[in-house]
Amino acid sequence: MAKTTHHYLIFETAGGFCGIAWSDAGITRFQLPTKSAEATERLLLRRLPDAEPGAPTPAVLETVAAVKRYFQGEETDFSGVELDLAGQDTFFRDIYAAARRVGWGHTTTYGALAKELGVGPEAARDVGQAMAKNPVALIIPCHRVLAAGGKIGGFSAPGGSSSKTRMLELEGVNLAPPPPAQQSLGF
Repeated sequence: MAKTTHHYLIFETAGGFCGIAWSDAGITRFQLPTKSAEATERLLLRRLPDAEPGAPTPAVLETVAAVKRYFQGEETDFSGVELDLAGQDTFFRDIYAAARRVGWGHTTTYGALAKELGVGPEAARDVGQAMAKNPVALIIPCHRVLAAGGKIGGFSAPGGSSSKTRMLELEGVNLAPPPPAQQSLGF
């Protein structure tokens, strides 16, 4: 079996430096922003140690442009981006396909995705595991998948759950509790 060649590009966005890697079949990895190109490259190569810098294909350039628009706060749809998820478990692929249907400014929960896939609520943990192992965060919008009760839940990207919150705020999603219905009299 021939070894898959991966190329990558590190690029700057309004949110920081991102990284993208691809094969002939599609995007294989996406690194959410860090403060430096070096840190992004290090994180990307940790997952794809044999990847080499390369000249992006037109499809990769389109995805990079979309990522830049996203971090400028422009509504962006990544559902048409061609992915190479070779080596991913079939159930994880199903979870990722369901997560890709959660659009800009919307959220769902681990349990709701499990239910959508026709598995019981106990599979919500599996959904969470898939989100934590998402190789192309943002393109598969794991940041839009919340814990039960709309709680932020975990996020394995740089910055953790605060990065997840910032991304959702960029999309107009406010996770703060509503103001109290009854105001204080102020004395």
